[in-house]
Amino acid sequence: MGDAVDAVLAQWQRERPDVDVWPMGIVGRVSRLSSLFGRALKEFFAEHGLESFEFDVLATLRRSGAPYELTAGALLKSAMVTSGAITNRIDRMEAKGLVERVRDSEDRRSVRIRLTGRGLDVVDELVALHVANEARLLAALDPDARDQLAGLLRLLLESMGDTSLE
Repeated sequence: MGDAVDAVLAQWQRERPDVDVWPMGIVGRVSRLSSLFGRALKEFFAEHGLESFEFDVLATLRRSGAPYELTAGALLKSAMVTSGAITNRIDRMEAKGLVERVRDSEDRRSVRIRLTGRGLDVVDELVALHVANEARLLAALDPDARDQLAGLLRLLLESMGDTSLE
């Protein structure tokens, strides 16, 4: 039967048999999975009144440990977006009462982003549901396949220099 990428590979094999398109089989599948996962996560978070990026910010702050705050720069590195985008996101989340901006007591020029009590409640309520949803998305994989896939993806990320959140 095969997947959609198999169909693409077959087309290339027919049209350009002189080109070994094996990389498309991997990159295409990772790309398609990214889109499918993104759509499923967007729907999940929408059911809970959040955007995916809002959960990402809440989760990043929550896993940083008490007092659940980071500089805007640290959030920016974690989010992999432009500074304008992170500012806009923080503005929206602040308006929802999920985070607050706090002047750094040691460096008044620096602003830290902190979870509010409401933001902490929201992320703590959602994290277990989110993990269960992700497990549902990966249900086709048995434990050995999950471990193998995680290891292979880790190898690729490491080879591309993605070894740190900083």
